[in-house]
This record gives sequence, structure tokens and C-alpha cells, in this order.
Amino acid sequence: MPIPSRAALVEHLLRTRIAGNVATPRDNNLSHYRKLANGDRHYWLGLELGDRWTDEQDVLAVMAERCGVNDDPAHRAGQDTIDPELTVDALDRMAARLRKAAAGRQRVLFATGHPGALLDVHSGTAAALRSAGCDIVRIPGGLVADEGYVVQFADVAVFERGASLWHTHSPEPMNAILDHLDVQPDLVVADHGWAGRAGQRGIDSIGYADCNDPALFIGEAEGTLQVTVPLDDHVVDPRYYEPMTAYLLDAAGLL
Repeated sequence: MPIPSRAALVEHLLRTRIAGNVATPRDNNLSHYRKLANGDRHYWLGLELGDRWTDEQDVLAVMAERCGVNDDPAHRAGQDTIDPELTVDALDRMAARLRKAAAGRQRVLFATGHPGALLDVHSGTAAALRSAGCDIVRIPGGLVADEGYVVQFADVAVFERGASLWHTHSPEPMNAILDHLDVQPDLVVADHGWAGRAGQRGIDSIGYADCNDPALFIGEAEGTLQVTVPLDDHVVDPRYYEPMTAYLLDAAGLL
């Protein structure tokens, strides 16, 4: 995979709708912001937000700043956006943390609640860190959460039920892993509740989030997460993320 320049990556993100005019509609975004503000823990993604984010307009302001959604509260329906420049900025911050992990040969755990889209992104990053001397966490066997199993494919922890890998926002699979590890990771690279709960438990956590998942951006704003990369977390072809992964690994000095 050729390494794209920043400008080429921005163009690719726009063309594939990983950023720019994304598929997630405005009314869905605002609904999730409102539910987070109303205390619905499904939308807290493993974080403990207390009563600090009870105004959905405050949530919208964070999402406009860190994700690039439209900041007009009167815009209630139709198209919403992710700013590709913010995506690449966050990839650069993530690369810096990966570089630190490689330099220290740290212990790193990978996990995803979006196995249909982001499994290869995480797996490729894990392989690069292993080649750099990092210890990629192998999770214990037999872990159970949310009436399913926490398993691992290609170095990435995922949630499995009924012989299928599931899309999940739940923090419980991450709880199951961390509760049963003898040695905690130095870094978690993940998304959804996997990333949020790791950060909440005091572990360095970096990851990816869509414009309708505000909790991880709030977590970064509060310092609970180190980096949250804004992107559409399930575009039509998972191969569209390959140039992004190549850019990330090159910026981290892992290629």
C-alpha cells in the first residue's frame, strides 16, 4: 500500500465518505447527543460522565470542535459532516502515542466493537507494533460478557455470539478482559465501549469514533482518553480504511 500524503489522504477520506459528507444523518447525531445528555449509559460508552454533560448543546459544541459536525443547533435534519482535517490531525496524535509504545516496547491491547469495518485497521496496527518489539496482549480464554463470548482474532478482541462477531457499544467485554488479566496493558487501541471503559479504568486509551458516538470525544476533552479519531466507522468497503492505516503507521515510524 503506497503511503498517501496528507492532502491525498484528505481527498481519499472525502471520496470514500470516511469523512466529509458522511452517511450518518443529522437527526441521528442529535438524538445520540440528547440521549447522552439525558444520562442514557448506552451512549456513555463505558465512561462515567456524572452530571457534567446534561446539556445537549454542550455536547454539540464538543462534537463541532473535535469532529467537525455542523455547529448550528437549528440544523436538525439532513446532511452532517466530519472534518477530514480533524481526522488527520487525530491520526497524527495517535501516531505519536503509537511511536511512544514502540519506543518503550509496551504491552498493548487491541479491541473493536466494529469487527465488520475496523478489524483490519486494528490488526494491521497490532502487527506493526509487534514487529517493533511490543507485547500484544493475548486475552484469556473462556471470557463471557453480555450473554456472549469475548474472543480474539488476528490480535484483536471482539464480541461473539451465535457463531457471529457482533457490533457492540458495551463496555462489559473490556471489563471481562481487564478483570482477568494478570498484568494490565500499558495502552489500549480500540473503539466504542472497549476504548471508553479502558480509559475510565485508568489505562492509556486511544481509538476511533463516529459522529454519532460523542462519548469518546468528550472523554478526550476531559483527558480520560488520549486520542479519539473522528471517522465514519462502517463505510461500505473495509478496504477503504487501508490508506488511512498506511498513513498512521508511517507517521508512527512503524513501516
